[in-house]
Amino acid sequence: MTLRERAVPLPVRTCELVTASELEARARALLDAGFRLAMVAGHDDGHGDGLRAVYVFCAGPPDRRVELQIRLDPNRPAVPSLAAWSFPASRFERELADLFGIEPLGHPFPRPLVRHQHWPRDWFPMRRDAGASPPLRVGAEPFPFVAVEGPGVYEIPVGPVHAGLIEPGHFRFFVVGETILKMKARLWFVHRGVEKLFEGRPVSDGVVLAERISGDTAAAHALAYCLAVEDALKIEVPRDVQLLRAVVVELERVTNHVADLGALCNDVGFGVAQAYALTLRETLLRLAGEVTGHRLLRGAIRPGAATLRRVPTGAELADVAARVERLVDLATSNAVVMDRFKGTAVLPRPDAEAIGVLGVVARASGVAVDARIAHPFCDFGADLVPVVEASGDVLARFSVRAREAAASLRLVEALAGRARSLEASVGGLPQRGGSGLGMVEGWRGTIVHRVEVDADGHLTRAKVVDPSFLTWPALSVALGDTIVPDFPLANKSFNLSYAGNDL
Repeated sequence: MTLRERAVPLPVRTCELVTASELEARARALLDAGFRLAMVAGHDDGHGDGLRAVYVFCAGPPDRRVELQIRLDPNRPAVPSLAAWSFPASRFERELADLFGIEPLGHPFPRPLVRHQHWPRDWFPMRRDAGASPPLRVGAEPFPFVAVEGPGVYEIPVGPVHAGLIEPGHFRFFVVGETILKMKARLWFVHRGVEKLFEGRPVSDGVVLAERISGDTAAAHALAYCLAVEDALKIEVPRDVQLLRAVVVELERVTNHVADLGALCNDVGFGVAQAYALTLRETLLRLAGEVTGHRLLRGAIRPGAATLRRVPTGAELADVAARVERLVDLATSNAVVMDRFKGTAVLPRPDAEAIGVLGVVARASGVAVDARIAHPFCDFGADLVPVVEASGDVLARFSVRAREAAASLRLVEALAGRARSLEASVGGLPQRGGSGLGMVEGWRGTIVHRVEVDADGHLTRAKVVDPSFLTWPALSVALGDTIVPDFPLANKSFNLSYAGNDL
């Protein structure tokens, strides 16, 4: 892989102030031009300035980012709904309503998303005057699941408490025989107020919180946060900072893909492959500890800087690559595994595109979306192309992970070979205000962070979008006509984050 000897400059971000009457036409023009809605962020500017909504649209390559900002009536904060043209918009708007009390006018399905029935109806936790959490409502009505009725239809409730270490999520199945007619996921049982915790922190301290948004994605979330801060402060980091960061994020991708390859095999009873994958994952975790000082890759990426203890050697990477190939061979040579994977939990490409899924799930359904290409923070080289499969089933998601793990190992070797130093930085951070956007292709998909910083270098707002937020609804679609015993397998093939979703 050939990497040119240059640093990637800060991306250009266009910011427009629009009125409520202008929002719909401007948003539709961007969507028609091939942009996707990556984020909608609510803001309470305080001091009598009222509420504000920021819509982030992106496209690439080439890397294009457009922000539409709308100031809201403090007496009746509302936005015109974009749900008719963008499914992601429908979910962002429901989140705005729950956390900020901003009403999406004309929304076709405006029931709560984040807010559980025990939350007080008039409490909006992201507002500056929200105060401490009030007592939960007693005797609140149950969640209004849409009923599916007919001869032989029955319900299976699963969760929110699960066996093992899985985080809480409730899944309601409507079933005939063993066939799933409909599944509804109810999340946000551990909403932690992460975005509120960012407020008031010095920008240099926010990265520690970013690393803990979703524990298996510490590096990618840290990087997205740092890119947002650097965009806000107008810092261009040296080329070596970019290269070292890319090495860390690609190692994180390989480690998690390997774990998923084994877990998928385990869900169909092929424990030998799972045991093999776990030993390989442990090798990668130990390598991460030696490279960064932390098995989960924390501490290597900081605003304006990157530091490694060493880079992986060619021999280490070749050994891991050979073992990944062996793991894949174990799975694909087993007829039972292939029979369970093939044709199971299919997400067709039109549905993937309409829902706006990201990452592995998107690419397994033929949607070639990858922020490393659309929004590069580093010069990855011309040979980097998205790994795409067309069938949209469990086998396709397995294959994408396997091929991406192999490609990332080659990429790590190329990137590490270009770095001149194990430590690089811009020096001290300038003390000035601004807003910034960071976009990174984490191992689950594109992560987006947006920050606003005051003149003293403290965060006034941080908005986070983990790819799981946009991809969770697709699991219900893929489960249509799937049998109940295949739910764990289908769920694992998506492997979405509860923590990244339940901010």
